Amino acid sequence: MAQLILPTPGGGTAPLEITAGPTPVPGGTWTRTAYAAAHVVADPLAEVDPGEGVAVDWDRTLAFRQHLWSLGLGVAEAMDTAQRGMGLDWPTSLELIGRSMDAAPEGALIASGAGTDHLAPGPDVSIDDVIAAYEMQCEAVEATGSRVILMASRALVQAAKGPEDYARVYGRVLAGLKQPAILHWLGEMFDPALAGYWGDADHMQAMETCLSVIADNADKIDGIKVSLLSAEKEIAMRRRLPEGVVMYTGDDFNYPELIKGDDQGFSHALLGIFDPIAGAACRALSALAEGDDAAYHAAFDPTVPLSRHIFKAPTRFYKTGVVFMAYLMGHQDHFTMVGGQESARSTLHLAEAIRLANAAQLFTDPEDVVRRATPVFQARGGSA
Repeated sequence: MAQLILPTPGGGTAPLEITAGPTPVPGGTWTRTAYAAAHVVADPLAEVDPGEGVAVDWDRTLAFRQHLWSLGLGVAEAMDTAQRGMGLDWPTSLELIGRSMDAAPEGALIASGAGTDHLAPGPDVSIDDVIAAYEMQCEAVEATGSRVILMASRALVQAAKGPEDYARVYGRVLAGLKQPAILHWLGEMFDPALAGYWGDADHMQAMETCLSVIADNADKIDGIKVSLLSAEKEIAMRRRLPEGVVMYTGDDFNYPELIKGDDQGFSHALLGIFDPIAGAACRALSALAEGDDAAYHAAFDPTVPLSRHIFKAPTRFYKTGVVFMAYLMGHQDHFTMVGGQESARSTLHLAEAIRLANAAQLFTDPEDVVRRATPVFQARGGSA
């Protein structure tokens, strides 16, 4: 029996028996396009101070992407799950995109983030500056051969005077792309600096501007990823998208119902939670393609409590839980993150993540999970 002693609220501990879940297997032909936003693996022995540089373990980072591709998932590269804007700078992001494109097997699905994160927001930044920053990154990403995911811009939030500036920026940037992009509406719960995106603090009013931009540039847009953690808002927007433009759910709270859909449509997926639950996601998507609703929910539904826990407020620190799961599952040999973000969640938070992942049957090697988790909790004072 693989037993782990975990801390509990109030200063106590309790044993947890880790059980073995099913081994991930490659998916078949799916009826949904599914991207996993993938994390980066830090080099734990590099001489880098948090906030002053980035040291990536390229071998393990790319090996994890090979894992995702082998299961049939696409990779959404250099996104917020990769700590973009929270430790991963633009030069390293571009290197990551180029390395991923070089490593991708034939036919692998990959799309990569282009934004303005090399441009520091400020009162002297103009709309033309934002456009130029977007165009530079988009050109660099497309030069690697990757499709662009057009990320939200912190600089645009400060520079824009109203919705018309968003329309101007997106119209100009999209017009210059070689292939249709995926837009990304990242809510302020993921990045507080993006509050008021599309020119309005009210999401439903902001949606009107976003939909207008999509309608005016539909031939340049593959789809939009919406990360507002609201199934109702995503469904409302999904039903109004023009023909040929799809919805990619970014809702890490409600993805089973949104991907399954209703009689008026469904969402594809571009999710950070697909990084730690890749095997379960593949089982669910295969069951959906086979019309087996019971198997779909049996695979997906137990993962939702874990996802809601990992993405709980303050949501922007969800990367800590994602990387912790990767460590426990044997995808890397340490729990060290870019920018020292392994400290961003509490010891009790990590303990609960293990309980929920165990309940979702995500662990395939219980003994290894115990071996890996024990020193983490000992170092944090949470285990005997």
